[in-house]
Amino acid sequence: MDKERAAFICVKDTLDGAYPSLVLGINAARLGMETKIFYSFMGLNMVLKGGADHAKFFPPGVMGVIPGMVTLATGMMKSKIDKANIPTLGELMEMAQIEGVELIACKMSIDMMEIDETKLLDKVVVWTAEDFLRYAKDCKICLFT
Repeated sequence: MDKERAAFICVKDTLDGAYPSLVLGINAARLGMETKIFYSFMGLNMVLKGGADHAKFFPPGVMGVIPGMVTLATGMMKSKIDKANIPTLGELMEMAQIEGVELIACKMSIDMMEIDETKLLDKVVVWTAEDFLRYAKDCKICLFT
């Protein structure tokens, strides 16, 4: 019997945009599912070397436009993450790969942003949107996180 499949799409390079796909992807893999995370648009920054270190938290509403608030909110969120013993994004990305989650970079986003593929994390593969859809159409779980 073939493994059940799971696919997640990440299009943000923020703390609240990147954590869900990784947490869900790791847990899907632990449930025995073949799992892939497709990084597109700004989410592509997460699969660049050092990219996870630059993720920020943008407070919603008017708070997010106050000068210095993003830096303050990011520090507070990272402190809460640390206090709760939650791994950093970089650690989660490494864990995901160890657990068998495949991290995939969007070819169109790479081309649009003129990114050199050597800047991608090790083991990240590049797929077109069509490649991803061929995989996703047979997934039991397919989420845009």
